[in-house]
Amino acid sequence: MTKIAVLGAGSWGTTFAKVMADAAVLGGDLPSIMLWARREEVAAEITDSHSNATYLGETRLPEMITATTDLAEAVHGAEIVVLAVPAQSLRSHLQIIRENLESSAVLVSLIKGLERGTDLRMSEVIAAELGVGPDRIAVVSGPNLAMEIAREEPTASVVACASEQTAERVAALCKNQYFRPYTNTDVTGVEIAGIVKNVIALAVGICDGQKLGDNSKASVITRGLAETTRLATVLGGRLETFSGLAGLGDLVATCASPLSRNRSAGRLLGEGLTAEEATAQLSQTAEGMKSGSAVVELARQHEIEMPICEAVVAVLDGKLPVDRLASLLLARDLKAEGR
Repeated sequence: MTKIAVLGAGSWGTTFAKVMADAAVLGGDLPSIMLWARREEVAAEITDSHSNATYLGETRLPEMITATTDLAEAVHGAEIVVLAVPAQSLRSHLQIIRENLESSAVLVSLIKGLERGTDLRMSEVIAAELGVGPDRIAVVSGPNLAMEIAREEPTASVVACASEQTAERVAALCKNQYFRPYTNTDVTGVEIAGIVKNVIALAVGICDGQKLGDNSKASVITRGLAETTRLATVLGGRLETFSGLAGLGDLVATCASPLSRNRSAGRLLGEGLTAEEATAQLSQTAEGMKSGSAVVELARQHEIEMPICEAVVAVLDGKLPVDRLASLLLARDLKAEGR
């Protein structure tokens, strides 16, 4: 029996475990799926009651999903290890993962963040800490709001890996009647798209909090996509990725939906809360608030202009009054749209 470990029992980790369980039932090959949760009460609820009410309300989880608070137990013997922990805590978990990882196991990252201090993407952190080659590291990204998927509302996503064979294997494990994965080999582009869109969603949320209209938000989304594309392509990402699910698709979903944590955090900032006050009101991590400074630092290293991201980080750091964000973006020098 195939064992799959999903590390992180928040909304997206739990939902992705459900996605794979439903895919297994559809395919007739039933694996063991074990979630790792930080809190004992969450692990017990998942195993005993087949629910995770804190994050997914009344959603019923398949009985093949169990949970543990023992990270080593979750990883041991797993052929697929799915990572769904906050970006800034990933490295701290990787030592235990390394000590218990099967020699041929595939790592799948659901995490959309840059590591502060190193400016590394999650696939780069995984490779550095575990010594795993790129053919064994996959990334899943797209317009994937967890609550909608948990309700089995149809969506599509991207599985990216340097190895087409590995990407296809992971895609087969999560393809079901409501979740349609596509594959590509542009890991850099897919990760950068997922990282930067969280910062852009904060900006859109700030527009909401400031009672700005759809024109303002559409302008931020469009110019935000331009910023994302500039950074990703200089890092080696492919241009076509940004017109696809991991680029435009994820950006639209995250910026438009009230289910988006980053848009919700931005709205609180726009209403005048500090970053600390906004974080305290959120039940889960808004990755853009943590990764924004790393995005800006990475852009500066490569001499890429990202004025929206810079303005959002200045708001987060308390260096820019939130009501000045919109006027600051409009005050830039005139230039051709493609620049």
